[in-house]
Amino acid sequence: MEKKSAGILLFKKLNNEYHFLLVHPGGPLWAKRDLQSWSIPKGEFDDDEDPLLAAKREFREETGFTVTGDFIELDHVRQRSGKIVFPWAVEGDIDISKIRSNDFELEWPPKSGEKKYYPEIDRGEWFPFEVAKEKIIQGQLSVLEQLNRMLNEKDSVSNT
Repeated sequence: MEKKSAGILLFKKLNNEYHFLLVHPGGPLWAKRDLQSWSIPKGEFDDDEDPLLAAKREFREETGFTVTGDFIELDHVRQRSGKIVFPWAVEGDIDISKIRSNDFELEWPPKSGEKKYYPEIDRGEWFPFEVAKEKIIQGQLSVLEQLNRMLNEKDSVSNT
């Protein structure tokens, strides 16, 4: 069975420029990684679960925030791991200093027998598009590009 994740790309307009919320994975494997390491808040869901409801649940689990609004379904993508991501976008704003994630257990160092708990995400940041393109993992870049294109097209139509 293929692994599937659902997630939400939150965006806001700040000084006439769109910014996108990305989160950085927690734990020792990601601690020193930055470029192509950030993600949309997302998580796995079961076949019998509605993907949008799963995306909202995962956003809440990874950030501590509930999001509402007019959700935009984006094209799903297959990451290098083979996992299929079902993304949505919604306009909103959260205070990144208040992000709180659930934890996961990991044996660290490997083969030590010692298990430790780490936050699923260790931080979130708002990035303008050009910076977000460099930060987001390669498998989700097309999601970011699709939303940015849609937002810019909407703006150009409303400005004519």
